[in-house]
Amino acid sequence: MPNYHILKATPETVKWGYFDNSQKPALTIKPGDIVEIETITHHAGDAPDLLMDDGVRAIYDAIPESERIPGVHIMTGPICVEGAEPGDVLEVKVLDMRPRLDYGINFGANWGLLYEDFKQKEHVVIFKIDMKSGLVKAVSSYPYWTLCDKPGRITEPGKVPRTPCLKNIYVPAGLHFGTAGVAPKEAGKIDTVPPGPFGGNIDNRSFVSGTSMLYPVQVKGALFTAGDAHFAQGDGEISGTAIEGHVNATLQFSLNKNVKLIENPVLNSSTKWTVHGFDEDLNQAIRRCALEAIAFLCANYGLSREEAYALLSIAGDFHVTQVVDRKKGVHCSIRKALFVPAE
Repeated sequence: MPNYHILKATPETVKWGYFDNSQKPALTIKPGDIVEIETITHHAGDAPDLLMDDGVRAIYDAIPESERIPGVHIMTGPICVEGAEPGDVLEVKVLDMRPRLDYGINFGANWGLLYEDFKQKEHVVIFKIDMKSGLVKAVSSYPYWTLCDKPGRITEPGKVPRTPCLKNIYVPAGLHFGTAGVAPKEAGKIDTVPPGPFGGNIDNRSFVSGTSMLYPVQVKGALFTAGDAHFAQGDGEISGTAIEGHVNATLQFSLNKNVKLIENPVLNSSTKWTVHGFDEDLNQAIRRCALEAIAFLCANYGLSREEAYALLSIAGDFHVTQVVDRKKGVHCSIRKALFVPAE
């Protein structure tokens, strides 16, 4: 039987804005173990009356603005997986996800795609999730009162009037991690904003319960962290964020010996593989994703590069994951049903 662990988000177990492979583990586990982990959004200050309980406020109070660098996300961990070595594949399966509090926010931000088109004005929409119906509905919105250039700033209730919005519109919930991954191989504090081979801010909305992400281990112990959870997101995440909220998740960790991983993380579901590519230029991100997918098919299904290229053109589904994290993301889904076992 796997061991069961609980990792709470506290000032001692979170890092704000960075990955760092020199950090002491918050938890050490064995392959196969299950961890219940708490993750906290860095946008709780946009509606503190709805997104802050005592535990969340303790984290915001304990970590000063000057230490929320170089990125923005609050990351819980790291989790050390015994026996994980560089070159291994760490598989993190999501067994369950549920909101800590019922509210989340979407931020129309200065890093969003259409900031200039909206006259450089930022905007906040507050949402409430109903897990019984599986739907998320807007509660109210307000124009942001300053430039969002520092993470975790507090907008106290009443500072800016909130008005009803998005009436009679319900969005299907899709709880997932926006940012999660193993520790990068590079030394020092690594920004949580751009994704990379270690994972990080991938923002793949399909990383939901029942799926798993496969990460190429970069350092001994893997040192997995997670945060930046979302209630729902569209491919592209164009305004700057998804619906950002606090999420508690149940995860199972294993070392996958069967999949030959390539450069970047791969999402595994019951019906498809999803391969990722990242670059500052969207065209290059698509190209990198295509090359990753070809390499994955060659390594794991024995196709030639020419065969894999043809298959992706006729049966590979390419989507824009996000365009707001400096390095843009593209993902390609490949249906497992394409590969009929030999008789």
